[in-house]
Amino acid sequence: METPTLLVNNPTSRLPLLITGVSGVAGWNALPHFLRLWPGRVIGIRPTTTWQLVADGVVALDTGDRAGLQTLFEKHRFGAVLNCTGNCALKPCELDPAMARRTNVDAAVNIATLARRHGTRLVHLSSDLVFSGSGAGGYVETDSVDPVTVYGRTMAQGEQAVREIDPEAAILRISLPMGPSFNRHAGAIDWIQSRFRNGRPATLYFDEVRSCTYADDLNRVFERFLANHQAGVFHCGGPRAITLYQIAQIVNRVGGYDPELLKGCPRVDAGPMPPRAGNVSMNSGKLIAVLGGEPFQPWPVGEDLLPTDREWHFARPIDELGGARLLAERLYRYPASSATVGL
Repeated sequence: METPTLLVNNPTSRLPLLITGVSGVAGWNALPHFLRLWPGRVIGIRPTTTWQLVADGVVALDTGDRAGLQTLFEKHRFGAVLNCTGNCALKPCELDPAMARRTNVDAAVNIATLARRHGTRLVHLSSDLVFSGSGAGGYVETDSVDPVTVYGRTMAQGEQAVREIDPEAAILRISLPMGPSFNRHAGAIDWIQSRFRNGRPATLYFDEVRSCTYADDLNRVFERFLANHQAGVFHCGGPRAITLYQIAQIVNRVGGYDPELLKGCPRVDAGPMPPRAGNVSMNSGKLIAVLGGEPFQPWPVGEDLLPTDREWHFARPIDELGGARLLAERLYRYPASSATVGL
């Protein structure tokens, strides 16, 4: 049974909890985790335009609506906020920088301002794409940000705004959160799977490298930071650096999809829109030191799921049966016997 760390450490001051951006993968997976821990004490908000998202504890409210947020804060007197708001769609952000700023900067300003005003613990999510990936990866928190996309630039601006408004906030830079999405085509796994499932090709890059994490592991990290008083920037990257092409290989083979649907190329052949980052893998040593252990299993768990070459996904052992169930059991989560170390 999960131990509700937040209640143990702060029995009165950190509840109720507000989770913003529950239409994104991180927020969508965090919401049921915290609702299981504290039924009736968790509220999630989603954009008013995302009318399809109907779930327990979810209300429609735009994070750009400061007056509406103020009313929500006054009504519930939140003890903590997990801010998962952000638009990570690279091309739409490039085509509409004003929209990207509203979602990734202005919303962060609103949340941080209200959290500071109400004495609310704030955990704000950012991204590894605040970096360009022009080097060998392994970024640490003191490395200068140098994003190549509008998305990355606005996320970096959002970080800066949060630091200035609420110096006591924790800013967690995450990579690709590996878990299901509410609409079955957002996030890394579901977007790739939606292409293959519908018989459509997907082109991924040999030289864009990320530090993926299981959403379940991220939830436990969020829980710890909502409970503690750590402030500043922390990298939340998994221990295994992996390319986008390898991710697609894994989804293709584990899901049992046609291997011919996967195409690969270097970033330079992808075209100018949107720009692509390189090796933005992160070093999470600071996080590990604070938590007292490695909080993340490598994604995917199991060396049998790690591609060995660019044709790996074509190999289908006779006793290997791929499908949606196996994909969910191995790529959205991992066996309980592979319990996370540090938490």
